[in-house]
Amino acid sequence: MTILVTGAAGFIGFHVVKTLIQMGENVVGVDNLNDYYDVALKNSRLSQLTVSPHFSFYKADIADQKSIESIILDNNDLTSVIHLAAQAGVRYSQTNPYSYEHANLRGLLVLLESMRSLRRLQHFIFASSSSVYGSLTKLPYSIKDTTDKPISFYGATKKGGEAICHSYAHLYSIPVTCLRFFTVYGPWGRPDMAAHLFTKNILSGEAIDVFNHGEMRRDFTYIDDCVAGVLGCIDGAPASIKGAAPFAVFNIGNSRSEKLLDFINIIEDKVGSKAIINYLPMQDGDVRETYADIDESKQAFGFDPKTNIDEGLGKFVRWYREYYEI
Repeated sequence: MTILVTGAAGFIGFHVVKTLIQMGENVVGVDNLNDYYDVALKNSRLSQLTVSPHFSFYKADIADQKSIESIILDNNDLTSVIHLAAQAGVRYSQTNPYSYEHANLRGLLVLLESMRSLRRLQHFIFASSSSVYGSLTKLPYSIKDTTDKPISFYGATKKGGEAICHSYAHLYSIPVTCLRFFTVYGPWGRPDMAAHLFTKNILSGEAIDVFNHGEMRRDFTYIDDCVAGVLGCIDGAPASIKGAAPFAVFNIGNSRSEKLLDFINIIEDKVGSKAIINYLPMQDGDVRETYADIDESKQAFGFDPKTNIDEGLGKFVRWYREYYEI
């Protein structure tokens, strides 16, 4: 089995590739190593992967048609594609929306079009997001819920990505699974995510921004559980039943909605310092609470998250101190 992973130097991509390599799988990685956040962190992740003979890497923008077509041509024995490359972040989508259109929509289109030439392709996995649920007040979020009213442009591009994937599954019989990730955190995490920002500022004695005056809850998903979900579904490609497209959607979350202030308290405990908190109003495009219903994920591929936030944040803070030598 040869697997293409886009966003291979990203947070989730790095962990997915690392696990696949450990399993003895051959992996082709693609990443453009852009500067949305510290490129040194991406290169540090990548350096752990490139030492393996089971991994080959291409620096390329997934929205660059010629580059992606060339990579697909070089690797026409691909059996699965795990598409994790994207422009991430709800708040940044308000200041640079064109980067989301470029990576999340055009990039997906280029990849799907290029993949049509792959004769051995068995499964395409698309990284979606809990942001597609918008401001739904019904909790927990179920894959059966209507998701046609995203409230951030980032969420809109992920919802659009799901629709694009469905059309290609229908038109070209490409088996597609969309995985809606819920606030993934852990070692090697993105610097713009809460765990990283809070840990950094608490350690340095700087204030942390907490929105909606702290009245926020999130379904925090530890990275190892997320990876288990991605790889758990890889051999279970959806089939076309009674003419329906070979297409499926699943939630990947911890299935617990945690208070943001509890999350901060745990980091304080692991760091050994109290946070200076700057309470702010709710930001446009943000939501008060997320909470994943994972019943279908459990039934379909045995998804069963194991890591609570106390354990997960302990592992993150240990990694942070080691990586940044603090």
